[in-house]
Amino acid sequence: MTAQISQRELENYLWGAAVILRGLIDAGDYKQYIFPLAFLKRISDIYDEEHAAALETYGDEELADLPENHRFAIPNGCHWRDVRAVTENIGATVLRAMRAIESANPDTLPGVFGDGDWGNKNLLPDSTLADLIEHFSTQTLSIANLPEDELGNGYEYLIKKFADDSGHTAQEFYTNRTLVHLMTLMLEPQPGESVYDPTCGTGGMLISTAAEVKRQGKEWRNLKLYGQELNYGTSAIARMNLFLHGIADGQIAHGDTLARPAFLNSKGGLRTFDVVLANPPYSIKAWNRDAFAKDPYGRNLWGVPPQGRADYAFFQHIAKSLDPKTGRAAILFPHGVLFRREEASMREALVTSDLIECVLGLGPGLFYNSPMEAVVITLRATKPVEHRGKVLFINAVNEVAREQAQSFLRNAHQEKILDAYRGFADIPQFAAAATLDEIGNKSFSLAIPLYVSGVKTGDAGEPGNLVDTLGVWRSAAHASEDAVSRLLALFRAEVDV
Repeated sequence: MTAQISQRELENYLWGAAVILRGLIDAGDYKQYIFPLAFLKRISDIYDEEHAAALETYGDEELADLPENHRFAIPNGCHWRDVRAVTENIGATVLRAMRAIESANPDTLPGVFGDGDWGNKNLLPDSTLADLIEHFSTQTLSIANLPEDELGNGYEYLIKKFADDSGHTAQEFYTNRTLVHLMTLMLEPQPGESVYDPTCGTGGMLISTAAEVKRQGKEWRNLKLYGQELNYGTSAIARMNLFLHGIADGQIAHGDTLARPAFLNSKGGLRTFDVVLANPPYSIKAWNRDAFAKDPYGRNLWGVPPQGRADYAFFQHIAKSLDPKTGRAAILFPHGVLFRREEASMREALVTSDLIECVLGLGPGLFYNSPMEAVVITLRATKPVEHRGKVLFINAVNEVAREQAQSFLRNAHQEKILDAYRGFADIPQFAAAATLDEIGNKSFSLAIPLYVSGVKTGDAGEPGNLVDTLGVWRSAAHASEDAVSRLLALFRAEVDV
């Protein structure tokens, strides 16, 4: 029996597989091949572990192979050792094994291995695949050697490394995990609740909720996790990721959330959830605006977004997906949703709906591999009585750390933000609670500097003047020069007052 694998050994082991592929395929495509092979190795090793335990109990090989002794079925010829024994047409063998395992586990593993081009020898010659398989064969990925949490953390490490390597393409499948943790803490998921991510990527936000409930010593296995992801390969990784974190009953659907939402209720309407966490793709242009204008699910409750920006389509989908009593959401957006002119009427309807609980502005770099500043908007279907008719604005632009070209939130940053969020009260130069009438008097703009006065910028901590403040927010605006000019005009009007 091999010794338990340390986290450092696991990280080196997983990243070593990526090194074998470096120079052969694009870094953004590593995940299509490494994750499925690691998962095949994992379930094969667990099958062997279960077989050994059953054999010790029954003393009979046939009884040890009975389905009730195994979490997953592995058909004959599809085990890792069968793949390893092949020396020619390895990619075709790998693909056959993966598809056979998916078919043998129709309730749990359909499509889980993704859609990698395994048969393309120009992309993956037999020699490269043989090297990959031998590399993965150097460790035994049993539960005893590698508990579920630890292998799940290893997958998260690899996702982060792939994001580092693939540059701008990372945004579609990776969200800064310190920010995800903050968003989870803000919503406080509880045992037995349903959690939904409409653009789930590799499932990091869903896993964060289970991890937080578990960290608190509460029952986490009865959380009901749901996610939808447009990219087929990424949705497959999300399903693997949930399995490897010990989450057996999470539901990950592949498809376009705006065009074909996957989770419906018994009446054909949108299913509603207790908790929604999301980082929608920002300002996408390729979406079906005409279909949304006559949306059968009633998601155009505030209006129809412009063709060039689908942000408010996702916004409205999330609002419509909230349980009317318990529903709460935390959504990561670029700052433009707070003030862009073309969305003014929808923003007014959003504000007057009294769904917005908090508008949290964060520092630069928390959108992965992007200098833009992020904003987290929280929604709550049923606010506490004392919060109704109000929105809390938090300017945490300085609550961010940066090391080795990556931005993240330290525990102290998270605690300061959470204290302000839970306190829901004015804090000079940091937070302000505004009434809906006050927001209406500012043309329903949600630009944070209009409500949090005396914004501080830079390390010196001195109050920033108008030019400094505009400089901070301009990098986040991600909008046209027209939008920036409009924000400047609003600032001047505020000063005149």
